[in-house]
Amino acid sequence: MAAVIAMLEELGGLAPLTAEGAAARFAACGWTPGGRPRDGVETSWDADGTGAWIRTSGSGAVDVSFAVWIRDVDESGYFDDLDAVYEEGERVLAGLLPEIERSSFAGRLAEAGRATEGEDEREGEGEGEGGDEFVVRKRWTLDGHVLTAGVVQHDTDFPVMVVVTLETMPATATVPTVAPAPADGG
Repeated sequence: MAAVIAMLEELGGLAPLTAEGAAARFAACGWTPGGRPRDGVETSWDADGTGAWIRTSGSGAVDVSFAVWIRDVDESGYFDDLDAVYEEGERVLAGLLPEIERSSFAGRLAEAGRATEGEDEREGEGEGEGGDEFVVRKRWTLDGHVLTAGVVQHDTDFPVMVVVTLETMPATATVPTVAPAPADGG
């Protein structure tokens, strides 16, 4: 997770977040390119067993995702016990959240919500991780970007993953914020 935290620190400073800028930061930080260039930019990266990819949407929005845990489907092409895999992913995510919240950029994070299955506030908004259905996720804003950590499965015959995604905050979207609890408990 240390490599992901370091890259998030690097990427959080990019304004605007571009595919070219993200690829340059990955290269400068010693990540290995995966050989998947798109529009002249390397989009797949690897470091310390963590995969990362850069995606752009038709509107020019960019998101950078890190797969920090992957549980692939079994030999049948599915999971024998999908609920158990989701639970394992949720345990991994629970261990990951404190690392993000204690990171070097923690002081610049603003909580933007937590959702469980069926509660994604940004449902259907583009091609980034925000448009995917998360089993559970937590979201913050970071330096004008949206940072999401969650458990996701893109399709029934795809792996279940714990991903961390930094994406351009859409100009027209509002990311709901969660007000802190009153200090007096009421």
